[in-house]
Amino acid sequence: MSAFGTSGPSGPAARSGAQPDRGVARGGGAEIRRYLDPAVVARLGHLDVRARLVVEGFISGMHRSPFHGFSVEFAEHRPYMPGDPLKNLDWKVLAKSDRYLVKQYTEETNLRCHLLLDLSGSMGFRSARASMSKLEYARSLAAALAYLMLRQQDAVGTLLFSDAPAQFVPARSVRSHLDVLLATLASGQPQGRTKLGPVLHELAERVKRRGLIVLLSDLMDSPDEVLSGLQHFRHRHHEVIVFHLLDPDEIEFPFHDTSTFVDMESGERITTEPWEIGARYRERLAAWQEKYRRSCREQRVDYVPLDTRTPFDRALLAYLEKRASLL
Repeated sequence: MSAFGTSGPSGPAARSGAQPDRGVARGGGAEIRRYLDPAVVARLGHLDVRARLVVEGFISGMHRSPFHGFSVEFAEHRPYMPGDPLKNLDWKVLAKSDRYLVKQYTEETNLRCHLLLDLSGSMGFRSARASMSKLEYARSLAAALAYLMLRQQDAVGTLLFSDAPAQFVPARSVRSHLDVLLATLASGQPQGRTKLGPVLHELAERVKRRGLIVLLSDLMDSPDEVLSGLQHFRHRHHEVIVFHLLDPDEIEFPFHDTSTFVDMESGERITTEPWEIGARYRERLAAWQEKYRRSCREQRVDYVPLDTRTPFDRALLAYLEKRASLL
């Protein structure tokens, strides 16, 4: 299954425009939120600028971050040693037995996140009603998430892929790592077929320490293979969020006149009357999305469907709600 394009004319993709006023980015929430519209973000030339505006706009006015650190599981006690942080003392045990014991956990670290960005050909689709392609939207969202997590001293890495892994950047938490992540996110171009299943399985084997996996894709592949790959991550106790990105034309199929549709991954073409196939197309699309939604729920994977017209703050809110549930 691949995204389509019509043979009719379409407008050029949004290109770089004027740079935003950095003073405005630090202003009040009402001023900043007007920058979160995808049509505005599409005109910003650099991912770092987009990320900073979106993140600073979203968290402006927040007094305390609700998404710092990573949940841990208690494992056992050990005797207190000089130099151990007092916060790790088990005060209840001390009160009952006068013994100084320290709680140990299976993991004690900030969040480690990997952003998985789909570069397959279908991600390059952009209709006239969208401000940017699915890939540009995914890049901007991934950049904002990376900016946000590094700001909170969490470790972030990324994987770019289409039918095979293209670029992998291991997770790090230093601020200078943001430049590496943004350069990597900006480097890939849409090409090749979507083969999510094998890529997800390969990365699940590569990422040993549990953390957060964020998949940004149009999921134009066999749902069974995609869901199998996501289950592999869950089997290894990773938290998983799937941002399912679709163009408004893919969702609504607003075509009426005789049209030629082109598969952006295989190049196959089909000429048809949209009014004859529109109802059936929407039924199949709804069933396809519902399978992802239902199966992700069963696997305890957060499934977040997004129209590329959706303001970025809504996408960030979905992420932050998931993040808050880990604490």
